[in-house]
Amino acid sequence: MNSLYSVILVTVIVIVIFGTIAAIFRRYKKCPSDKILVVYGKTGKGADGNYRSAKCIHGGAAFIWPVIQSYEFLDLTPISIEVNLTNALSNQNIRVDVPSRFTVGISTEPGVMTNAAERLLGLQLREVQELAKDIIFGQLRLVIATMEIEEINSDRDKFLANVTKNVEAELKKIGLKLINVNVTDIRDESGYIEALGKEAAAKAINDAKKNVAEKDRDGAIGQANAQMEERVKVAEANATAVEGENRSNITIANSEAEKREKKAEAERRAVAAEKVQAAKALEESYSAEEQAEKARASKERATKEADVIIHAQIEKEKVEIAAEAEAERIRRQAKGEADAILFKMQAEAQGIMEILSKQAEGFQKLINAAGGDSKDAVMLMIADKLPELVKTQVEAIKNIKIDKVTVWDTMNGKGDGTPATANFLSGMLKSIPPYEDLFKMAGMELPKYLSASTKEPEVGGENAASQEQESI
Repeated sequence: MNSLYSVILVTVIVIVIFGTIAAIFRRYKKCPSDKILVVYGKTGKGADGNYRSAKCIHGGAAFIWPVIQSYEFLDLTPISIEVNLTNALSNQNIRVDVPSRFTVGISTEPGVMTNAAERLLGLQLREVQELAKDIIFGQLRLVIATMEIEEINSDRDKFLANVTKNVEAELKKIGLKLINVNVTDIRDESGYIEALGKEAAAKAINDAKKNVAEKDRDGAIGQANAQMEERVKVAEANATAVEGENRSNITIANSEAEKREKKAEAERRAVAAEKVQAAKALEESYSAEEQAEKARASKERATKEADVIIHAQIEKEKVEIAAEAEAERIRRQAKGEADAILFKMQAEAQGIMEILSKQAEGFQKLINAAGGDSKDAVMLMIADKLPELVKTQVEAIKNIKIDKVTVWDTMNGKGDGTPATANFLSGMLKSIPPYEDLFKMAGMELPKYLSASTKEPEVGGENAASQEQESI
């Protein structure tokens, strides 16, 4: 008995030990790389000597003490937030629209993870997105309010740096980290940004015109210096000889002619270029109109083809479907009639087969009744049908109508002493087909008891007087 208690006690101890080990293994939690393990409850004191609200672990494992501790996971998956900021007031009191998309996620920095555990643990993804969206909206408006439109539009790097600096600082307070900022476009309701673009374009055009004017001025100054030098030399040449002055005058005249020639050539080229450009523009206009007319014609042609051809195709398909349906109906009707005829013929054949089978069984029984002799069986059948045969012979002369028969009887007959009247009546009876002949025509033999000949009774006495007998 004591040994039994010992075994039970050892078994209970083993079970308790294994249960404890299994419970310990279940309470040892490993943190995946894309999550943060948050252990809360009694987690000890921090570096400042105060009790920690939670213990955050990323990329490790921890033992969760039962009763006094519990745990949850924070997901590190990036969260994309669409921020369509409208009517944000800039430093110049101009309202702008800044549609953008921010990508944030829970930070893995030690201090920031604690903030996330304190403020985001237990929240759904939608709630985290709304919370981050409110912070981003406020900081984005603040950044736009400190910058001018020119900076926002032209210096995008500075704008994104300011946004990242302000937004990330606020997101860290709730345990989030700014991963990416993407500003898709910047617009203002007053058209100031568009005007800046036009101003830049106009400035570029004006700078180009200014450069042209400066070049023209340099050319004029150079020309004036050349003329001055020319006059000095002409004056010096006048001092020496009239010929030199004449040559100088010729040089001046040639220079003026060349100048006017070049100017005329330039004007001619400008007018020609304008006319060429106008001709090209007119040609492009005509080409565009031609393409438009061709497209319109193609559309009208396609519309008419669709109205006519498709309608015709639909009608054709209707006729084909109706014809196929009628043909199928005829085929099914013919098949039904053929099946009916086949069933009828099969039924008739079965009926005939049944009749013949029953007749064969009857003949076999009749032969068995006649002792196995087929001739006796035939005699039995003839004996059974004899009244009908007699009836048939009688019917053969039944309807013969004889109104009157006159017989002149000399009472001598044919010399054998038989009266002529008796011979007449005997001949009438002999006109009925005899049984023996009927049987021979059928390929059978009449029984002897039916084919025995009988003597005719003699007619006694002679009567010399002639008698006239009336027929019935």
